[in-house]
Amino acid sequence: MSKIKAVILNASLKQSDEPSNTAELIKKITDIFTKEKVEYEMVRLADYNIKYGISDNLGKGDEWPEIFRKIKEANILILGTPLWLGEKSSLATLAIERIYGGAGITNDKGQSIYYNKVGGVVVTGNEDGAKTAARSVLYALSHVGFVIPPNVDTYWLGEAGPGPSYMEADGGTNEFTDSHATMEAYNLIHLARMLKDHPIPPQGNVVDS
Repeated sequence: MSKIKAVILNASLKQSDEPSNTAELIKKITDIFTKEKVEYEMVRLADYNIKYGISDNLGKGDEWPEIFRKIKEANILILGTPLWLGEKSSLATLAIERIYGGAGITNDKGQSIYYNKVGGVVVTGNEDGAKTAARSVLYALSHVGFVIPPNVDTYWLGEAGPGPSYMEADGGTNEFTDSHATMEAYNLIHLARMLKDHPIPPQGNVVDS
């Protein structure tokens, strides 16, 4: 069985010393990764100095290259985001822009560096917007070369308006969210292993130099 690695970018606006509802939902997926012997790393984007721009490296003080290295080494990328005003977080947008900035870098076959990697999304919030945020993230990942398996958008929403978030509302007991987390984990693992053993051939998809 092929060994695969996952990196999870948590775009919470909180740093890692603060509890994150998004991280708590992501744990549903990483528990399955552990069970299935998938190596993974969680990256809290708020812990890093990530400069604005469409590039894989924006020079002195930019800590994105460290995150980008983890993405290049991984077979699976998950972007987790909270919702604010019905949209993905500003850090999620920033991460997508920086990912886009590396799309012109190629693998040894001349394809985008993101080819033969799979992507998924996790969304939490106590307001509407989960499907909009998921659609935005998954389209962006697909556009730069990631493969998007079926059912890789896990989300949890509370009641409309102000109210308790995922942890406070005991969202971990929600059957719908839990089943989608399970589907996402296993579908990501399956497609990642398949692509590692049988990568997409370079015919017709080589990046122009």
